[in-house]
Amino acid sequence: MKKILCLVFVYSLSLFSKPTPILETDDVIWSFDFISKNEIIYTERDGKLKIFNLLTKKTITLNIPEIKVTGQGGLLDVHFEEIKNKNYIYITFSEKHSGSLTTSLARGEYSRGEKVAWNIIFRAKVKGNSSRHFGSRLVFVDDFIFMTVGDRGKRKYAQDLSTHQGKILRLKLDGSVPQDNPFISSKNSLPEIWSYGHRNPQGIAYDSKNKILYSCEFGPRGGDELNLIEKGKNYGWPIITYGKEYWGPRIGTHKKKGMEQPMAYWVPSISPSGIVYHAGNIYMANLSSEHLRKIEIKNKKVVKQTKMYEKLKTRIRHVRILENKKLYFSTDEGKIYKDDLLSNK
Repeated sequence: MKKILCLVFVYSLSLFSKPTPILETDDVIWSFDFISKNEIIYTERDGKLKIFNLLTKKTITLNIPEIKVTGQGGLLDVHFEEIKNKNYIYITFSEKHSGSLTTSLARGEYSRGEKVAWNIIFRAKVKGNSSRHFGSRLVFVDDFIFMTVGDRGKRKYAQDLSTHQGKILRLKLDGSVPQDNPFISSKNSLPEIWSYGHRNPQGIAYDSKNKILYSCEFGPRGGDELNLIEKGKNYGWPIITYGKEYWGPRIGTHKKKGMEQPMAYWVPSISPSGIVYHAGNIYMANLSSEHLRKIEIKNKKVVKQTKMYEKLKTRIRHVRILENKKLYFSTDEGKIYKDDLLSNK
């Protein structure tokens, strides 16, 4: 049944959607957020953090911590958050630290200038120096941060609770550990871990009405997944997967007791990146398949899928929806688009 659910009910909205480019640069726009309705903060993966004013069309470049740009790494996610009447910028990035190449999280107070005083509030504990599968997306839920970290190309560590590889983490807003995390008292387990058994999750979103956390991740050759994330659960990689080795053979099984099945999976791969939840739907950016996918959820099940923006023929990296119901998405070609599709309903 899982396979049927994932492969049917796929429609196209290409004829009805006319996104407008509002920003253009020459690098991968890995993530973006809004400081105000007229100011976009965004990351270029090669290491620039910029603010673009939609009215003046001017761009300023902010300072960032020292990062390591290599392979799939660089400057990654960005979030703007107001906390207790102070404005903060959060960024994730790849960093060389203590002999390892890791995924880190920094926070800086922002006060309308180009200079930000950064504080690195979390560094993932990893084994190895692979330049692949860093993750890493953030979502803010109440007074907590959920952060995704990829397996770094070392799949066995996704099942190892002594590393952060292949995990979704839960942190306080200052990067410290919540005392009700599931592995806080488990010997040889890292206390930041919320869920494990992930490959390379680059999307995470929260349904605040129903209090449901979702994440998507890249499979290998097929087996991309959308998961409903719950406290302390194991999502199977690399023991259960619908993907195969790039040279052909199956990697693992499709079922194993004690490991969670995905809500949906895709064979062949669609390469899911950033996601956002809005009004019963998940909007998922996709890279290799070059489209945005609307996924309708009912009773925690996928009931319909719709492809959007296929005619752009571009790798879509991230997506956001503002309170005015306007949909925005960024691309690896260095553009951010806006669509009034939702606000016109």
